[in-house]
Amino acid sequence: MQKLQKTWAIGLCLALLISLLAACSKTNNEAAGSDSGTEKPVTSDVKKEGFPIVGKPITLSMMAPDAGVQKWDDMPVFKDLEKLTNIKLQFRNAPMDSFATKKNLVFASGDLPDIFYAADLTPAEQVTYGAQGVLIPLEKLIDDYAPNLKKILDQHPELRKSITTNDGHIYALPYIDLSAVWYRGPMWYNGKFLKALNVKALPETTEELFAYLKRVKDEDPNGNGKPDEIPLTSVKLDDIRMFMLGFWGIYDEQIYADKDGKVHYTPQEEGYKGYLTFLNRLWTAGLLDKETFSQTDDQKKAKGKNNQVALFSDWFPYFTLGGEPDGSNPLMKPVKSEVPGSPVYGKHPGISSNGTFAITSTNPDPEASMRWVDYLYGYDGATLFGQGPENVLWKFKDKQNHVKEWLPVPGGGDREEYRSTLTPNYGIVAPGISSSELAKGLRGDFDQWIDKETAEKLVPFAKPPYPHVFLTEAEQTEASSLLSDLDTYVKQMEAKFVTGQEPLSNWDQYKSQIAKMGGERIAEIYQAAYDRWNKSGSGQ
Repeated sequence: MQKLQKTWAIGLCLALLISLLAACSKTNNEAAGSDSGTEKPVTSDVKKEGFPIVGKPITLSMMAPDAGVQKWDDMPVFKDLEKLTNIKLQFRNAPMDSFATKKNLVFASGDLPDIFYAADLTPAEQVTYGAQGVLIPLEKLIDDYAPNLKKILDQHPELRKSITTNDGHIYALPYIDLSAVWYRGPMWYNGKFLKALNVKALPETTEELFAYLKRVKDEDPNGNGKPDEIPLTSVKLDDIRMFMLGFWGIYDEQIYADKDGKVHYTPQEEGYKGYLTFLNRLWTAGLLDKETFSQTDDQKKAKGKNNQVALFSDWFPYFTLGGEPDGSNPLMKPVKSEVPGSPVYGKHPGISSNGTFAITSTNPDPEASMRWVDYLYGYDGATLFGQGPENVLWKFKDKQNHVKEWLPVPGGGDREEYRSTLTPNYGIVAPGISSSELAKGLRGDFDQWIDKETAEKLVPFAKPPYPHVFLTEAEQTEASSLLSDLDTYVKQMEAKFVTGQEPLSNWDQYKSQIAKMGGERIAEIYQAAYDRWNKSGSGQ
């Protein structure tokens, strides 16, 4: 009897606990404005336009990675924005190297900030905590309180699709870069070698590229009388893989959609075999750095600064070759192979992260929070957080036409280091926008040369490889499991094929093993996600 009473008591406690959890879940969903149409009433006098955002000052808590060298409470951009908006922020920052762990603990404990900022919320986190009501839906707030962001999303519907989850909601906001073409360092020629070899026209095909690299090896273009030239260098192929795969019609090293909308898993494609075959040919001929699979990036750069390297990848050429930023080291134009439709180039998708900002269910003023972040998607807010306050590091040369000019760094020193004392947007991906309009007047001769080289050599072949998509929970679990083993196998076999440890005559056996490990299934999963993305429009 006593045991039965104990069991009944435990059952009653469980029932009460479940009821309590259900009530909490209901409260969260109501706070978020659930699919049933329930919406949280506006709790402050939020203006839909103009400043301040609220008539009476309010305080909101924000969690972010602790970037920059200044305490965020003391940063001029936050002080300026508080004066403008009447919104004060209390910062709950965590060190950058432990931010992900701290973020997980905050989600697990339920001790939530009102706002997540630069939080790198993964698609899985957005789906999970959005479905639980921990992160609130943002699409109606965007329509009603974010005119800057709404305008961008209306003009670029593919961006809206990329931040809309499978349940039709938007739970986090992106960093949008409308001006970027590349998101990985491209490849560059050493201009001194081109001049020494009297090269008048850059290679247009893989055969012409091979011939040029052979000349580098044989003709001593650095003029030191030693056979120390390195025609092509790399660090484990990670820096050149994506760019060179474009020579064989492939936009990305793992997953890409072709121009017809068919999704491919790159390591099992015939174009990937062409890439491996060419690199093996370079390796055999002594044209690919023999330390490719063992050297560090610093060791690669040391060879460049010693004027040994002819072709390489980096963000800018002088990062590897040294010297001043100028136009003497040409951007490589992707070359054509035997594959029809080549070359291609994987272009920046327009979004660097789709999880930079979110509003939690504990936030008392989501409308005010949305208006606050929307300022960062407009010209004035993007300028403030990107370049700091006016008349500190920059001033307007022609305000009407948004033309700026740099000012001397106060006290001397490095401009970027000083900027890190003004704004948190330093080494983190934060909500906001980047566009060419923001940098008018600030870009020097080298920047303009880069723009010209990019427009002429990359843009004609460029397409985003694959959009930001949301997998279902089941798809994410399956894909993660399959790719964990596939990635390891593919990387090992790439090195073996390139160095000749595995003959390319064994390609069919390799491809068969990829199939057994789930290569085709990966393509199917991402095809389904791509098809949903294509059909999603502006949401469900």
